[in-house]
Amino acid sequence: MIPRFTHFAAIDWSGAAGERHRGIAVAMMAANDRAPHLVRPSHVWSRGEVLEWLVEEAPAQTIFGFDMGQSLPFADAGAFFPGWADSPPDARTLWAMVDAICADDPHLGVSSFVDHPEIARHFRRPRTKLEGAREGDLFGGGRGRFRVTEAAQATMGCSPTSNFNLVGAAQVGKGSLSGMRLLHRLPREIAVWPMDPLPASGKVVVEIYTTIAALAAGRTARASKIRDSLALAQALAGLDCAPSLLPEVITDHAADALITAAWLRNHAGRGELWHPTGMKPKIAQTEGWTFGAF
Repeated sequence: MIPRFTHFAAIDWSGAAGERHRGIAVAMMAANDRAPHLVRPSHVWSRGEVLEWLVEEAPAQTIFGFDMGQSLPFADAGAFFPGWADSPPDARTLWAMVDAICADDPHLGVSSFVDHPEIARHFRRPRTKLEGAREGDLFGGGRGRFRVTEAAQATMGCSPTSNFNLVGAAQVGKGSLSGMRLLHRLPREIAVWPMDPLPASGKVVVEIYTTIAALAAGRTARASKIRDSLALAQALAGLDCAPSLLPEVITDHAADALITAAWLRNHAGRGELWHPTGMKPKIAQTEGWTFGAF
């Protein structure tokens, strides 16, 4: 049974250093709204504030889509960190490890995790010459390791980036790791799908990939980013929404969040998206899944 969500929220996330980030945008749409809107549109969010808003302020029957990876690749090698005796057995244990290692990193930062001498070996990262570390020697060749859900994204026309990549403008590793700290800190009554079974009611957090929403809105993967109100209005019209009341120039982060909130409103009730073919039970508990990938 699919929960009857009353509100649909999308969060464009950031793993950048520091407390507040212009790269974070939060958008919301109620089931009967004509258009999505930004939550605190002029506010520069911190990651901690997003967590507080989700837990304390957002409506009870909300689905929250976070544009970040819930976990790291596991299925391809049978472990997150193959060859390391302390490699966690599942996603929730991984979240706890990230949060514990980074206990002294402020603002849900993850520098201590990626600087860990053993863990650093698995990430492609800028060279910092960590004492005693063999940085990146287990990253592998090419674009790195991918989760099963990212292979599904690729078949849809997306171009996912490995969560083990910490280099370049498209890197998503630190954002995903900081997101794992947030997921670990959620009250257990808030479900994180697919690690938790889908509840009949209550708040549910899912992973989203904003390019999937952009494709549904009529954009292409190469032109998924929007920075002006006309293009945003056209994309929202493709999702059967009225244009949001926004300034002429808009950040791509805000546009991503708005489009994805509208997409969630349209697609959260599709039963097949909650049961993708490639998401076997072991995959759900270790790698997680991107809602909308099939």
